[in-house]
Amino acid sequence: MVLAGKIALVTGGSRGIGRAIALKLADLGADLAINFFRSRQKAQATQQEIFSLGRDCAIFRANINDVDSIKKLFHDVRSKFGRLDILIANAAMAMFGNLEDFSLKGWEVTMDANAKSYFLCAQEAVKMMPKGGKIVALTSYGSQKYIPGYAALGSAKAAIETLTKYLAVEFAPKHINVNCVSGGAVDTDSFRILSEYNKHIAEEYIRKTPAKRLGKPEDIANVVAFLCTPEAEWIKGQTIIADGGFSLM
Repeated sequence: MVLAGKIALVTGGSRGIGRAIALKLADLGADLAINFFRSRQKAQATQQEIFSLGRDCAIFRANINDVDSIKKLFHDVRSKFGRLDILIANAAMAMFGNLEDFSLKGWEVTMDANAKSYFLCAQEAVKMMPKGGKIVALTSYGSQKYIPGYAALGSAKAAIETLTKYLAVEFAPKHINVNCVSGGAVDTDSFRILSEYNKHIAEEYIRKTPAKRLGKPEDIANVVAFLCTPEAEWIKGQTIIADGGFSLM
């Protein structure tokens, strides 16, 4: 129970990787604030799973693409829990397509929902974090390498990785750690949407990955959770790759 007594906020925590992270943090003793936007039913199901682990959990609806909604989210978390020890910036929204035909609206939505929201969430979180706080953002392999149709989200994830370095340095005097976890292809609803655009991406990933499978949400959650523990204190501003060895090939 290395996170006993800690309060963690997971954006987009009702399903997929976010849900797996929330459950892992709860398993390690943290109480949870779960942010969702579309499915209250899934958020409530995740909340019940956390209750079954003996931890407290509150759910908060917020649109991470909206500045006022983000501010209200953190206000509500403070009102419920009084402080925040861990922020997991997981929620994402993206449009896929070739750059030649890509709309400005699609570009702005993708950048705002990822890089801009991470910037705003980090600003709000640090105001209510005591010493020893942890911030972990989720990024992806598309920040470094070309993936067809992934230009907008890949650019946003690259911005997240760079912003993490700056946040890590500026928050270090406050004893707040900031890092990223970059997953490979993880079997989630979001990956299935990308697969509809790029129909061969799953089989290509499995073929090239030494592990010979897609990632599971729990694979990413385990790494994220470690970065939230005291043992990860000396890791600052890094992007930890958890991809089954795909990036080695």
